[in-house]
Amino acid sequence: MQPRKTELARDALQAHRAPLDMRQRRLLILCDGQRDLAQLSAMIGPEASAMVIQLIQSGYLVSTAPPEPGPAPTPPATLPPAGAGAPVTERRRSLVSARIYLLGILELQRHPQAAALLYNLQQARSDEQVVSALHASLEALPGLTSAGYCERVRQRLFEVLPETHLAQLEQAGVVAG
Repeated sequence: MQPRKTELARDALQAHRAPLDMRQRRLLILCDGQRDLAQLSAMIGPEASAMVIQLIQSGYLVSTAPPEPGPAPTPPATLPPAGAGAPVTERRRSLVSARIYLLGILELQRHPQAAALLYNLQQARSDEQVVSALHASLEALPGLTSAGYCERVRQRLFEVLPETHLAQLEQAGVVAG
């Protein structure tokens, strides 16, 4: 993703009256459609992706996909057989992806409890600690945001969470089976 400024962002930067803090203004200046999230994160810090999402939702940025080089030829031996969609889904599942996703969600919440949950999830080192922090965050999320948003976050998290860790959350009663 290569975010770029909208007309609203250009007006906000020029007028200096928009409700933006200095970090958001700096990010808007850097979002020229040429830099991707990795480059922006290197310049702004690890919270750049959450800030980009927030600015997109506020209408200051639009997301542009980087130009794709074209489809790479796939050897016939690596193509999954017809009806074998499960291995493809399983490859996308990752505890790291689940952790990063929930870190971003917690970063968007403007609540001291979300900040504490974010810190705990950042400090988790072992898989068990990460799953425990995910569990605590999912338990607290309904008190921090709307029920519909919470359910969407929960569903998306369960799509990327590996089956073994999903089973652990089911045992803890987080997943409504």
